[in-house]
Amino acid sequence: MNPPIQFKTTSPTTENSTNRSPLRRRFLLITLAFACFCPFAHGAGLKPPPDGGYPVQNTAEGDDALFSLTTGFQNTANGFRALHDNTTGGDNTATGAFALVSNTAGANNTAVGFGALFNNTNTVFGDGFGQRAGQENTAIGFQALYSETTSRQNTAIGSHAMYTYDGSFILPGYDGHNTAIGSYALYNISSQSIWNIALGADAGLNLGSHSVYNIDIGNQGDGGDENTIRIGTPPQPDFAWVSGQSRTFIAGIRGVTTDNDDGIPVVIDSAGQLGTTSSSARFKTEIKPMDKASEAILELKPMTFHYKSHKSNTTGRPQFGLIAEDVAKVNPDLVVRDPNGQIYTVRYDAVNAMLLNEFLKEHRTVQELKKEIAALTATVKEQTSQIQKVSAQFELSKPAPQSVVDNH
Repeated sequence: MNPPIQFKTTSPTTENSTNRSPLRRRFLLITLAFACFCPFAHGAGLKPPPDGGYPVQNTAEGDDALFSLTTGFQNTANGFRALHDNTTGGDNTATGAFALVSNTAGANNTAVGFGALFNNTNTVFGDGFGQRAGQENTAIGFQALYSETTSRQNTAIGSHAMYTYDGSFILPGYDGHNTAIGSYALYNISSQSIWNIALGADAGLNLGSHSVYNIDIGNQGDGGDENTIRIGTPPQPDFAWVSGQSRTFIAGIRGVTTDNDDGIPVVIDSAGQLGTTSSSARFKTEIKPMDKASEAILELKPMTFHYKSHKSNTTGRPQFGLIAEDVAKVNPDLVVRDPNGQIYTVRYDAVNAMLLNEFLKEHRTVQELKKEIAALTATVKEQTSQIQKVSAQFELSKPAPQSVVDNH
C-alpha cells in the first residue's frame, strides 16, 4: 500500500487570506484526487517503466542509446544509438536515431534529428586549457552538421545544414563559430572555414573550403568569398522563375546625418556590389591630363522629364538631367548598360569631371584674355599719354596769330 500523501498545513492565524480562497481549496482537492487515483502518479502505469539507473544523472531511451557510457554525466539520449559511443562526455543532448552517435568525450553538444552531428568525435586533446575538440555544437535537423568532427561552437539548424563541414583545419582550442539556419545552409562549407553566417534555405550553399567571415542572407554566396556580405538574390535573366528581389528598403538612412563628418557617396556595380570610388593616385594607373577629351560634353543636351515608374508620373516634381541614348551618341564611354546590353544610365560622375575640365579650360582662357586686355589697356593708356604729349607740343609749336591792318 502506498504511503499517504502529506500536505503542508498552516495555522489559521498565520495562513494568508489568499490561501483560504475557494480557488486555492479547489486546486488542493484536484491535486489530492489526481495523486490518489491516477496510476501515473506512482509510476505504476508506464510500460515499459523509465529505465533509470544511469550514473550521474544520465537519461537514455532507445536501443543502444548511451551504449558505451562510462563516467559521462548529465547526458540525454533519445533514439536508436543516440550518443552510442559516448564514454566520458557530459552535458550532451541527442534526440533522434544516430544523433551524436560518434561522440566520445565532448561536452555541451545538442543534436536533434536523424544523424545530427553524426561524425562528431570530440577527441580529447591537450591545449593548456583543458578544452576538448568538437564540443559546444548545436545541430537541429536531418543530418545537420553530419560530418563535423573536431571544431567547436557551430550552430546548424535545418535539414542538411552544414552537412559537409568537418572542422579538420581548426587548430585545437579554436572555435568554428559558424552559424547556418535553413535547409542546406552552408551545406558545402568544409575545412579552413570559420565565422560564417548563413540564413535562409540554401544560404551560403556555394561557400566551400577556406570561407571565412562571410554573411549570406537569402543568398547562396560564391566559392571564392572571404569577408563578404551578400543579402538577397538578384533577378536572374536566364531563369524566369527566379525573379529575385527588385527593391530594397532600409530604415535609418534617409534624413540621418552620419556621426562623422567624413562621409563619402556609395556606388554599386553591375554585380550588385556596394562600394566607394577611390580618388588617391595609389589606386590609379596611366594618369594623364584630360585635355580635349572633355569637349564632347559641349554637345550634350540637358532635359527636363518625369519618371514613368513614379506614382506622381507627369503631375509631380520635374526631373533634370540627360537622356542616356543621346549621351551614348556623343561618347559611348559616358553610359552604363544593363546585363542585357541595353543602355541604362549616364555616368554623371564622369560628366562632372569633364565639366570641371572644360570649366578650368575656359577659366584659363578668361585669365589669358584678362592679361591680354590688361596689357592692351596699359598700351592704350601709354599711347594716349604719348598722344596727349605730342598734341601739347604741337600746340606750343604753332606760330602766333598775326593781325592785318587795313589802311583803307
